[in-house]
Amino acid sequence: MDKNRKRAGKNAARPASGPAPRRAGKPAAQQRGPRPARAPREQAARPAGLYIEGRRAVAEALTAGFPVKRALVADTESDAGTAQYVDACRVAGVPVDFVPREELDAISSHGAHQGIALEVGSFPYKSTEDIVAASGTGPALVVILDHVTDEGNLGAIVRSAEVVGATGVIIANKRAAGVGVGTFKTSAGAVMHLPVAQVPNLARALDQLKEAGFWVVGATEHAKDVCWDTPLDGRVALVMGSEGEGLSRLTQEKCDMLTKLPQRGKTESLNVAQASTVLMYEWLRANPQLI
Repeated sequence: MDKNRKRAGKNAARPASGPAPRRAGKPAAQQRGPRPARAPREQAARPAGLYIEGRRAVAEALTAGFPVKRALVADTESDAGTAQYVDACRVAGVPVDFVPREELDAISSHGAHQGIALEVGSFPYKSTEDIVAASGTGPALVVILDHVTDEGNLGAIVRSAEVVGATGVIIANKRAAGVGVGTFKTSAGAVMHLPVAQVPNLARALDQLKEAGFWVVGATEHAKDVCWDTPLDGRVALVMGSEGEGLSRLTQEKCDMLTKLPQRGKTESLNVAQASTVLMYEWLRANPQLI
């Protein structure tokens, strides 16, 4: 109902069967005092540390032998699936602590911990040199993220990169998302199988890739050529811009070529994780000998 709509007959006399009229001489404002302000709900602070949440990511971590400090399991979980993960943790020598579900909620990035999380140490970032060394001499793909800020996007990009067989992902160490609980979740464990380098200078990293025989291809909606007309065979360093700003001017200047996705609809564009996935598969299509 429209709050601005006036009640009909506000000044009309009440029927005899209706509620008794207000006591004469008593101001209407005194009939009911103002509603007391509701105290703000306290939210649990996220504990310090790095965590892997969700059953699939936990399984990937245990299978990969990722270093784990302890497992946190909701004390309300009693199904056979949870028991299986608890047994796997104990077989791997991982201490198991049963905790209130609220503690896992505080750790979780999206509330999708499924009753289990692993506390791990610092993520073992690689260097640009490590990724170059792993690329060999033939066709290879390295994905560089120009200050992508969302952990979920980072995880989704790492997942796609691992699936197509990329050599690694390079990210900035400031003003950018690092590997965190959201990254572990959205990568579905891929972040434990693909090298991720965190560097202080993306421009220097691009120079190093060029020296190793990579063509640097930047993705931007301002490019003239679409991906179908861009040579993506061989050794490619694919550079994706941030969610809000896209590629920085300096990064664009470092690119050997620019490309974009063709578009027919009215939506402005795909998000960076979706666009990255499409372009990575275009690289794979251009290198059929790898399949």
